[in-house]
Amino acid sequence: MTREKADFTGARATMLATLYGRALHSRTENPVLHDPYAEEAVARIDHDFSTTGLRGGDALSIALRGRTFDDLTAARLAADPEVTVLHLGCGLDSRGQRLAPPPSVEWYDIDFPEVIDLRDRIYPAREHHHTIGSPVTAPDLLDGIPNDKPALVVAEGLVMYLEEAEGVALLRRITEHFPGGHLVFDVQSPLAVRWAHRLNGAVRAADARLKWGVRSGTELERAVPGLFLDEEMTFFDIPGLERLTPTNRALVHTLGKIPTFRKQALILTMHFN
Repeated sequence: MTREKADFTGARATMLATLYGRALHSRTENPVLHDPYAEEAVARIDHDFSTTGLRGGDALSIALRGRTFDDLTAARLAADPEVTVLHLGCGLDSRGQRLAPPPSVEWYDIDFPEVIDLRDRIYPAREHHHTIGSPVTAPDLLDGIPNDKPALVVAEGLVMYLEEAEGVALLRRITEHFPGGHLVFDVQSPLAVRWAHRLNGAVRAADARLKWGVRSGTELERAVPGLFLDEEMTFFDIPGLERLTPTNRALVHTLGKIPTFRKQALILTMHFN
């Protein structure tokens, strides 16, 4: 088996921690997120994954977040199977493979060219499944993507790495390009962004820098005309927290009562017409 090099730094390197966490958890008994694609990708990549900065319990947290995104994405696809999916900042996430959307869905995995180059070498091509090597903030990103269907935009672990002006401009381009659609993405509060390098082992190991803190979905409603908040889910609301260790469950229970901590990380679902 040919092994592929993955020499990334900064924000790009954090995708290796996410991939490794999903692979580790997928190997456990009765995983919340079964991801054989992540397991295979880790085996295919020539990289010392012990340097990713993952700590005890991180793999489960990564899997819980990934499963929540999968469920939200699957629910939208079930409600409207005639969509164009933009999987922004996809990294090596196999969401499109795991969910196996119907042929009526055109799925676009989008990330930096060097990330997509590695992705294309690891994951086989699929019909109605496209990859685009480009920064998600490139002004011409959407030029070659048809706008004859509503959009479903999925962005896990992306927004906090964007500059605010770039992120707002991206959201405005999406709402202007498509006739309507839904978005599923996560944000972190300004406090969480400031402290990420100290508290998040994967961020610190990659020497990545978080930039954009968002307090709530209403901030984005004000910044992007025509964008509306449907649901705001905190980490403390996601399904599966009972799988945490007793110590971590107690910690989550305590921190969830403190407003500053409760809203440090949000999963937002929004729509535009």
